[in-house]
Amino acid sequence: MSRRAALWVGFVLVHAAVIALGFAGDHAASWDVDQLYRWWAWQMQNGDAVPGITEDWVYPILAQIPILLAGLATPALDYTLAWGLLVTVADACAFALLVGRGRSRGRVTAAWFWLAAILALGGVGMFRLDAVTVPLAIAGSLWLVGRPWVAAVLLAVATWIKVWPAALLAAAVIAVRRRLAIVGGAAAVSAAAIALVVSAGGAAHLFGFIGDQATRGLQIEAPVSTFYMLMALARVEGAWVFYDPDLITFQVTGPWVDPVIAAMTPILMIGMLLIAGIGALQAWRGATFAGLFPPLALALVLGFIVLNKVGSPQYMTWLIPPLVIGLVLNRRLWALPAVLALVILAVTQGIFPFWYDGILVLEPFGVFALVARNLLLVLLFGWTLVRLVLVRTRRRGAAVPASAP
Repeated sequence: MSRRAALWVGFVLVHAAVIALGFAGDHAASWDVDQLYRWWAWQMQNGDAVPGITEDWVYPILAQIPILLAGLATPALDYTLAWGLLVTVADACAFALLVGRGRSRGRVTAAWFWLAAILALGGVGMFRLDAVTVPLAIAGSLWLVGRPWVAAVLLAVATWIKVWPAALLAAAVIAVRRRLAIVGGAAAVSAAAIALVVSAGGAAHLFGFIGDQATRGLQIEAPVSTFYMLMALARVEGAWVFYDPDLITFQVTGPWVDPVIAAMTPILMIGMLLIAGIGALQAWRGATFAGLFPPLALALVLGFIVLNKVGSPQYMTWLIPPLVIGLVLNRRLWALPAVLALVILAVTQGIFPFWYDGILVLEPFGVFALVARNLLLVLLFGWTLVRLVLVRTRRRGAAVPASAP
């Protein structure tokens, strides 16, 4: 069997297994799709409400597209199954682009990593909106050098589905020489999305998803919440886990939590600006796309995760696209962080859905697993920042030949 054929066999088996995980345990890993997405699709199809237009929504407006596409398959297919198949088709398109003819060792390694990552994270990685953005992000990143306009469009569409791919767009603007193409493609998609909302009478709700994020408390899985989870485990007075019915999520509170909540958004913004500033300096010093984009993209993505007060398990899918590109460009350099990421993803699947109930009642094993996962994230963040600082530049050392994914 050829390497290419083996990859496609692996693709089918992995996606079938992860779809099955979405139906296990009373749809524990696919609850959002099975309940929320299904409900939103029903509302939109029946004209009862259009989230993001008739009311504020937690997601950007283009998130409606995959939610409605899965809804169009019902009642012929169960909505949750339709979502899994939709994600599989999207993954297949990006996977075909990544694998090509199966002759590049870097691409083959990256493809196997992607499959291992999907399996490691399990159902929660597939049955969330983030799953739709990952193949868009991978395809867009692969085309940044050769087809920057197309790449920018794909990354911008992904951003208007779920905000995190903005990190990849920012990295692209810094690392790609044809910056006007990146900015132009992203601006065109953004203008179209804004015009769609405004023309439908939803201008007041256009950026509702931003305000919703800014007012959140500390979600229990976020790295910053680690200290409060340990305090709650130790029964420190005032520290406990509670359910927020408005956001449909579990949060943690404790001593001095309000100043921490207030500080996290500025810390996130300052951190992202500093990372972007380091990347811009390296670009000015002559770093190539191949050397600069992977660590800059991963650093920005990890900044979104490590410095965030929200930390849902599906956020770990964000690690996949920068690491895929890193492996394509330099598989030896990026092998270690890729393995570390797989450990993070596997522990995250254990945290949710398998150990989640125990974490909510502060069972030590689950809480310590959460702490360990967050420490690994910080470790990977630190490695990536060091890698970003040490990127070879033409002004500091010998010129490094540019290579495109």
